[in-house]
Amino acid sequence: MQDLIHVGPAGLAAALAVVAVGAAVQGSIGFGANLLAAPVLALIEPEAVPATLMLLVLPLAASMVRREHHGVDWPAVGLLMAGRVPGTVIGAAVVAVVAGETLAVLAGAGVLVAVLTSVLTASVRVTTGTTLAAGVVSGTMGTATSIGGPPLALLYQHREGPVLRATLAATFALGTALSLVALAVAGAVAPWHLGLAAALLPGTLAGVAVSSRLTGRVDGRWLRPAVLVFAALAALAAIGRGLA
Repeated sequence: MQDLIHVGPAGLAAALAVVAVGAAVQGSIGFGANLLAAPVLALIEPEAVPATLMLLVLPLAASMVRREHHGVDWPAVGLLMAGRVPGTVIGAAVVAVVAGETLAVLAGAGVLVAVLTSVLTASVRVTTGTTLAAGVVSGTMGTATSIGGPPLALLYQHREGPVLRATLAATFALGTALSLVALAVAGAVAPWHLGLAAALLPGTLAGVAVSSRLTGRVDGRWLRPAVLVFAALAALAAIGRGLA
């Protein structure tokens, strides 16, 4: 069994727990699963990242879209995906010339500035231009630093919970599918990645089930503060990782 998933029983239990918590967070506020799971899984089995987590994003995002399909803003999803393509190229180019530690600090600082701006000013209008720009920023940051969720969540922070969660989930599903194809072509997806993802799938599904009970509590006045707080925590974690 361990040969099929590259992780021992204790590591698997820890990974299941963090994947479940991450899925519950993302299922509640729209993003955050990989921000929680990636550092822990990287400690348990470094070669499991990012392929295993990308494989888990697909059922997580699909479950969220199915649960709140009425909230998906499909025109916005198209614009976000149109922005993610050049953003991914930009991110790859940046990675080639800038040290990873520097990127983490810059990305974290950028998210903190965006959070502070959101607190102090009126909301950014969700228009064609801002949505396309958010897609570019998300693609760039996601490729360069794995922090691709906060820019999208900050844009949609004033929208209803189902719209925020389902729109981001649809975007993540499509973007992750494209990334997985690229990884597979590059030979970076091995059979044991599939095995480990299958072993961790119950944690993802459990987290989604828990989030279904949390959305009613989070929506309304708590959703925006939750998005801002979690985005800020993710930014601080990125800065800390870069400085360390």
